[in-house]
Amino acid sequence: MNLERGSRIHAIFFAIQALRELGAGQLGLYALYKFGLRSGHYRRLTNRPPQQFNIQFAPFFSMPDPDILRHTLGDDGVRNILIEADEIVSGRVRLFGGNPVPLRLIPEGRLQHWTVYESEQPTGAATEKTDIKLIWEPARFGWAYCLGRAYKLTDDERYPAAFWQFTNLFLDANPVYYGPNWSSAQEVALRLMAFCFAWQVFDGSPHSTGENTERLLQAIAEHAARIPVTLVYARSQNNNHLLSEAAGLYTAGACLANHPQAGKWRELGWKWFNQGVLAQIDEDGAYCQHSTNYHRLMLQLGLWFKNLAEAQNQPLPVQTKRRLAAATAWLSALTDPQTGCAPNLGPNDGAYIQPLTVCPFADYRPVLQSAGHAFLDEYNFPNGAWDEMDLWYNASRSSENLSQTTQIARRETPHILKSLDRKSWAYLRMAQFHSRPGHADQLHLDLWWKGLNLACDAGTYQYNAAAPWDNALSNTAVHNTMTIDGREQMQRFGRFLYLHWAQAVRIDGEQDVDGAWCRLVGQHDGYRSIGLLHQRSVTTSEDSSWLVEDLLLPTKPSVLTAQIQFTVRLHWLLPDWPWKLEGTVLHLQSPKGSILVRLQIGKNGALETQQVGLARAGQSLIGSGPVDPTWGWQSSTYAQKIPALSFFISARTPAPVVFATRWDFPVE
Repeated sequence: MNLERGSRIHAIFFAIQALRELGAGQLGLYALYKFGLRSGHYRRLTNRPPQQFNIQFAPFFSMPDPDILRHTLGDDGVRNILIEADEIVSGRVRLFGGNPVPLRLIPEGRLQHWTVYESEQPTGAATEKTDIKLIWEPARFGWAYCLGRAYKLTDDERYPAAFWQFTNLFLDANPVYYGPNWSSAQEVALRLMAFCFAWQVFDGSPHSTGENTERLLQAIAEHAARIPVTLVYARSQNNNHLLSEAAGLYTAGACLANHPQAGKWRELGWKWFNQGVLAQIDEDGAYCQHSTNYHRLMLQLGLWFKNLAEAQNQPLPVQTKRRLAAATAWLSALTDPQTGCAPNLGPNDGAYIQPLTVCPFADYRPVLQSAGHAFLDEYNFPNGAWDEMDLWYNASRSSENLSQTTQIARRETPHILKSLDRKSWAYLRMAQFHSRPGHADQLHLDLWWKGLNLACDAGTYQYNAAAPWDNALSNTAVHNTMTIDGREQMQRFGRFLYLHWAQAVRIDGEQDVDGAWCRLVGQHDGYRSIGLLHQRSVTTSEDSSWLVEDLLLPTKPSVLTAQIQFTVRLHWLLPDWPWKLEGTVLHLQSPKGSILVRLQIGKNGALETQQVGLARAGQSLIGSGPVDPTWGWQSSTYAQKIPALSFFISARTPAPVVFATRWDFPVE
């Protein structure tokens, strides 16, 4: 009875905190969605396929000229597209930017109504054993974009033939409203957009028969009809779900203009996309999901929507375009100019919804080049193979008057520091959360040198997997920050929800003569419940070395006077390079020279009792303490991980206490 009472009290406190931080509006919409599931309302609304109509397709974008496409890609780029397209023809696909795997479009087990997958665990379904994202990803039809690009370059009929073969296979195996591929309206919307792209690219092929075309147009209408049913869920999330579903609705309304529901779909899509952009993107360009990968996804949806809207003679509202411009500037500032990569900030589910590029998954230049053209009227990077995406999204817009620059004007940038010689830069994570955090990563530091990501973010790996891989890389201990007594910075509830948000603030900083930050000081309050503040200063010196000082400050007199001991751990995630440890100095042999990482703990100038550890792939290399199986891993995209080095130092000490880390690079 006492346990039951304790559980009830815990649930009440949880509900109060969730209400305070998430807001009554979002929680109310989510409750409404759950009621619709449990009451059977959604099942009644989607009990049978929508009525069929005689539908016509309206082309909605201008395709790039094949000669310009070949020139932009170069021989290597064209060859890479055709290699990947041939893999797809043979039934293999690259999911999440990884290596080719079999293209599986037929769910295992007996299919049940989509509401079953959302409200309970379906009996005998594949989702009992498989991460649902591994089912959803091939069904997003991202591979159709590669087939379309290959067809545009070659006119080889094998590519539309493969598209129609796999599309008919999918439609046969996933009847309307049945199976896991109908459970998420976002997945439905992304697939709908891929269908529309493919129809226009393959129009004119002898394989695009009247029967195939009629079936695809009916499938687009069926997909569109599924989205409004649960739009309340997307609104409750107020993230890329809402933007995706709104874009899907607007796409269907524009492309199936003679459908009786087309006007309603366009109206809903226009309303919620524009409202979503204004609600989700801050004025400085930061995105509500605190994720570089979801930020990129949002910009892709903006590019698609803008292109489609202009084809309907309905340009984006000024405020919407301004927010998308700010978002472009924000992510551009966080992108390494040498590689096009960015810190693997926040959740990364491997999404690349319209992969119109030969560049690797981790290269952000394709989207940012196109978004710079569309929303800022200038290019973010010099010309290169990453221009291909711009040819697809902005084919109807002239590029003659755009500036070729790697720097764009912006009112505010993320917390980025640059060394005096501009060969290294760092990003200090300081967030004021107004929407739910994805990772407990306050004061995490990403450090880059000559295009190498020295101090890394572990990424995500998987959302849905057996412990310990059930979204485990979101926790504080794997980020480049401090952990106190093994606690998270925020209280975790389940796989995806953090409450009692840690808030960070910049409290000091210095800029060099060019206006770049050379010193930043921030702090967060994630350990306020135990009477502590974590303060971090990051400084780059004239010799281009870096000094990171972490100060643990007591906020309660009792903590200071009682000399309460805390177990404090400072962690750095480093690439899996050859290493040598001498005391507290780690020698790393990078591809561009030897790097030294020096750790020290000091209090009033005296060295504290300390323990130094080094782990790789969940195994201890140095040190006697326990090693968590999630330490020493890095995941650059979903469902893939590679070994990394976890370098950490810990001590049992009272506060205040200072930890210092110095990074030294080779002298040139």
